Amino acid sequence: MEFGASLVIHRYHIGESMLKSHGRYAYRTFMLLSKTDPLVDCDEACRMLIRHGICHSSMFYIVPSKFINCCRPVATQTISDGMKSTDQFSNQTISSMGNDLVASEERCIAYIGRICRSSDAAKLLQDLRNRQILLSPKAYNEILLMAGERKNFELLFQIFKDLLASGNSPSPAFFSILASAFSDTTDSGHLLKFVGDVSELTFPRSAAIINRIISGFREVGRIDKSLLIFDHMKNLKCKPDVVTYNIILDILGKAGRIDEMVREFTFMREANVIPDMISYNTLINSLRRMGRLDLCLVFWREMDGRGFIPDLRTYTALIESFGRSGRVEEALDVFNEMKRKRVRPSIYVYRALISSLKKVGKSDLSNCLLQEMNSCITTLISSKDFKRKKK
Repeated sequence: MEFGASLVIHRYHIGESMLKSHGRYAYRTFMLLSKTDPLVDCDEACRMLIRHGICHSSMFYIVPSKFINCCRPVATQTISDGMKSTDQFSNQTISSMGNDLVASEERCIAYIGRICRSSDAAKLLQDLRNRQILLSPKAYNEILLMAGERKNFELLFQIFKDLLASGNSPSPAFFSILASAFSDTTDSGHLLKFVGDVSELTFPRSAAIINRIISGFREVGRIDKSLLIFDHMKNLKCKPDVVTYNIILDILGKAGRIDEMVREFTFMREANVIPDMISYNTLINSLRRMGRLDLCLVFWREMDGRGFIPDLRTYTALIESFGRSGRVEEALDVFNEMKRKRVRPSIYVYRALISSLKKVGKSDLSNCLLQEMNSCITTLISSKDFKRKKK
């Protein structure tokens, strides 16, 4: 055993020397060495490749798979005979943290990539967390990708727990990756169990986390999963809040599912969730896109009755809806009300109103509005202003 260990160190030093002097050529040389010498340590080899700039951490979990293909009997043996157990690996990681944090983290990603299909991967993260060792958000994203590809749902949940425990708020990219992991699963049981576990783990702030999961599925185009989680959420201890309903109203509205959108708005009020300005604007804009001026007016009046002050988005939807219906006088009334209430118009509102007036033959009025728009065009809200607000 001592001879074997010294030989590994000997090969390691040869490899490191080659890496320093030969750059990318050393990668191919090390690959050949790993084929012929069963004592080459794959993890150490990969770590050297990163340390010397021959590959970077974002491709790290791909590199070891190439090494494993070259020396699979060794990799299988080291896992099966306990020489590379998760406990031993945790101890190695802890001991090396003070020396090179980045290399230790990268080695951890590579090791999890090798055992990702087994329950040992989740146990390793749990062990590291118990020892107060938490990885960076970037590292968790990389492991999340691997767990999603291999459908290791236990590991997915462990990653989620670790990220929350680290005090780092998961990024939108994290939730998109998470959604992608569940997107092509036909068994909804795994997803609903995951959501239920997250709800229990994060209560009483569960709604905020689950809302981001719902949004993640919306971002990857799986609104069916978003709606599934929403329905399941009604049976959990944490119930949908106003943000949840606003997300669902937006999803249904953009999908053209107007009847379902209005029905969910009704259920929202029955559940004693009070609609806000975003709720009404989402409704009115979705109805405007579908040409439902009748319902636009219903919700506008309800909104006014509840004391909400319309903003530019509300006025834009109403002016455009009236204009499309040929009711230009009412469109002008709304436009004048907007100016009286000192809501700054946009270029789009002017252009929509001018176009509507031209269609009904009111050229004089349209020309007056065109001159008015040109005289104050530098003060009007443009599409660039909307983009800045979104950022």
